[in-house]
Amino acid sequence: MKSLGSGLLPILLGLLLVIAVTAVQGVLTDRWDPGNVAEDLARAAAVLEKNFPDEFGDWKLAQELEGDPKQLERAGAVGHISRVYRNTRSGATVSAFVVCATPHNASGHTPDRCYPGAGFRIAEAEHRQSVPLVDGRTAETFTGTFAKQGQTLRVYWTYGVDGEWIAPQIARIELAGKRAVNKLYAIIDETGIRDGRAQKLGIEFLSELLPAFDERVTLAARAEAAAQPASPTAVDAATSPAG
Repeated sequence: MKSLGSGLLPILLGLLLVIAVTAVQGVLTDRWDPGNVAEDLARAAAVLEKNFPDEFGDWKLAQELEGDPKQLERAGAVGHISRVYRNTRSGATVSAFVVCATPHNASGHTPDRCYPGAGFRIAEAEHRQSVPLVDGRTAETFTGTFAKQGQTLRVYWTYGVDGEWIAPQIARIELAGKRAVNKLYAIIDETGIRDGRAQKLGIEFLSELLPAFDERVTLAARAEAAAQPASPTAVDAATSPAG
């Protein structure tokens, strides 16, 4: 006959596993965050929509686009930007789409999932692409192409976090603990464009947009956060007697 202890061991191990998985999931989804994530997200979204640049370098806003409600819902977008920009020298156009969301929501809505759902096939698998910025920094992005009959789109996407632009392999884990991220897409219709011109165009666009974004949006978000009163928890901790 097995001892009582040996019978309880698998049960205890199972309970520990459930607790561990629940704890990790809670961190990744901000469930255990003591702050008000909804308020922080709302402020970040408002800053994005108010301050996103209309022009930068040789690019100017050409058209405001309506966001697809279903797509925005799937992305967990609290705020968003959807625009077409035109290059004043070449006449080339690039679409910019940005969502402000939690890392959990933003990381789950990637082009390799949404474009096939819209009838596109993956023509060039996603891969990392470094983009040199005009301010001397380097941004990390993903890029890939999506095609259907008569049309091919090149898409770049990257996550803006604390003034950096990154392409994390497992975004939900690497961005865990952040209240809000801005996920930015640059989309080029490369149908009929040859000799890698679409890639060059996308890099040119991002190299000027991302520094302008940080100057207008990131700095405004930092100022907004600094102006917020300390949370009751932080105040209590700061005013409690030591020991």
